[in-house]
Amino acid sequence: MSEAASEPGGVAGWALSVMDAAGAAGAAAVVALENVFPPVPSEVVLPLAGFAAGQGRFGVLEAILWTTAGSTTGALVLYALGAWLGTERLRRVAGRLPLTTAADVDRANAAFARHGGAVVLLGRMVPLLRSVVSVPAGVTRMPVPRFLLLTAAGSGVWNTAFVLAGYALGRRWHRVEPYVGWASSAVLVLGSAAVLCWLGRRWRARRRAGASP
Repeated sequence: MSEAASEPGGVAGWALSVMDAAGAAGAAAVVALENVFPPVPSEVVLPLAGFAAGQGRFGVLEAILWTTAGSTTGALVLYALGAWLGTERLRRVAGRLPLTTAADVDRANAAFARHGGAVVLLGRMVPLLRSVVSVPAGVTRMPVPRFLLLTAAGSGVWNTAFVLAGYALGRRWHRVEPYVGWASSAVLVLGSAAVLCWLGRRWRARRRAGASP
């Protein structure tokens, strides 16, 4: 996108049109959608909300508060999905997969019960994990008031940083996106490596168990 462009196009243009039509509440709606449907990226929507605030479409504090409300609402939808899935359904699914067992679900739930608060709070500030962390919170039935408080706090920090960046950069708001893209790629690589290591260990354990008399 050219810095001289008067208005963004594509997804950003659509998001800006929603903000024009509904003000800061429109920003909240777009952010809520971003939480449930990740192809609408927060690294575009949030700086764009800051840009819109800088143009006087609404106040910057309004942008922060409304986008945080939108983030929390979207996270609550995924929490409900996790609660619907539930532990027993996940245990049945895990029992049918070749390298997992129902006990893996129990161990994951126990770990989340111990560290879930930190996972929800800090996970809201990690690219790619921001939406995912709501699902295990629902599966383990984390108390809803606690979940909402932690989600609002983590989302508030993330949203404030990006809204203020967009507000400060003005028409150059899109410069924020590449930095988050690099961070997302790093998280994806690390997460993939961790999953592959876990699968490798599990496969070797199954091989050893099969070779035992």
